[in-house]
Amino acid sequence: MTASSLARAILASVALAASVVLAGCDTDQVSLATNAKANQPVTPKLLAAMVEKDMDLQSPILVRLFKQEAELEIWKQTRSGQFALLKTYPICRWSGDLGPKVREGDRQAPEGFYSINPGQMNPQSAYYLSFNTGFPNAFDRALGRTGSQLMVHGDCSSRGCYAMTDEQIAEIYSMGRESFFGGQKAFQFQAYPFKMTPVNMAKHRNNPNMAFWKMIKEGYDHFEVTRQEPKVDFCEKKYVFDATKAPDAKRDPVFDASAKCPAYVIPENIASAVREKEERDQAEYNKLVSKGTPVARMNTGIDGGMNKIFAAKIPEGSTGLSEEAEGSTLQMLAMSRAPGTIPGTVNPPKPNFAATAAATQEEPVVAVAAPTANMRVATAQPAEKSGFFSGLARKMGLGTADTTATASAPPPATAAPAKPAVAAAKPAPQPQAPKSVVAVKPAEPAKPDTRLAATRPALKPSVSDGAASSDSQFAGAAPVVPANSFDNRFSAMK
Repeated sequence: MTASSLARAILASVALAASVVLAGCDTDQVSLATNAKANQPVTPKLLAAMVEKDMDLQSPILVRLFKQEAELEIWKQTRSGQFALLKTYPICRWSGDLGPKVREGDRQAPEGFYSINPGQMNPQSAYYLSFNTGFPNAFDRALGRTGSQLMVHGDCSSRGCYAMTDEQIAEIYSMGRESFFGGQKAFQFQAYPFKMTPVNMAKHRNNPNMAFWKMIKEGYDHFEVTRQEPKVDFCEKKYVFDATKAPDAKRDPVFDASAKCPAYVIPENIASAVREKEERDQAEYNKLVSKGTPVARMNTGIDGGMNKIFAAKIPEGSTGLSEEAEGSTLQMLAMSRAPGTIPGTVNPPKPNFAATAAATQEEPVVAVAAPTANMRVATAQPAEKSGFFSGLARKMGLGTADTTATASAPPPATAAPAKPAVAAAKPAPQPQAPKSVVAVKPAEPAKPDTRLAATRPALKPSVSDGAASSDSQFAGAAPVVPANSFDNRFSAMK
């Protein structure tokens, strides 16, 4: 396509958005386009990438997301009918652990397959722009899982959500909007703990979520071999992908997540391709296990993750449960530009000392033989402090909501979590002076900084195509406020 054709595509995008604002006759379109932030046109760089990949502006999209890699992928249908990867966005922040969301308030970001329709697009989000993931789906509800308002949004702040920068969510939102204008009824959102490769499956083979991960890997494999959006159904409290009616059936099968599965078949061309891929993956997995591939640490107590490009911009930044940089250090990445504005209130992933302490207290007391009696030191756990706005929020019933907010700052690194005392088996007592028990009080945690976060403009320029380098990216990293972030965010609420 020529430059003039590209210019016409840009003008068409702007004209379409403006016409919808003026028409105002369709409720879904109004919810998508009457807000200035939600009405930003698709960027010229993305339009150029679509032209290069033989995609139409308003062709359907599909979203895949990976926690461990801290990446969100936008796939778009080409003129051949298959989906191709358009752009990968680094995730600024996600919370919880690897694994699905189970209950309201567990800080877990959902995993699984979800459908996003126009009504789930939120142009009035408190976190710039957002879309609701649709958790819980029928499978989640069949298992009694609870949670609400689990979003993909801006502001780089997460408590059960997937947080991007404002510039990133503006681009993602614009592509979803255009796909709806083009006739797509809903786009598929696939959320995974990690890329479902044999290496990752081997690393996490002892994880208690493995049965669930193997189940959603089937849908991952269906997409990998077909490059088509897999049809998703649920029965017997499990996922079913690309099911169709049996050859002798008179009607399509009816699925119920809690009921017995109806008779169905998977088209042979898909079933055979998936089967071959699964066999290759299993053979590679077996080799990795036989070679003694180390098992990933489980339940580290770290709260979520952050892509390395963002962690490099923050003092004492950490990728948490996301992967560290390969071939480059965070110090090296700090020299590159961030894909969007990092707010001053962002907290990098840190160990959840409260959860770690609770888990430690459940461990049994272990008796070990010791040649000599050692002094026992009792560590006093400091009482949890709360700011004025935290107390006010609790009185108002805001403290347990499963919407996004930054995590409370943990105790300082010098204050280790309390551990149960270890009873040492002593030899026969000898006449000696009694040993004293010394109580050690850890240092007081830093008092929260109650300064208001800087006000951001309503509209943000778009991000570039690359996470690490581009002429349209923004350094924009503000100093981190290492304090009780809920107090700060409550006082700075829009």
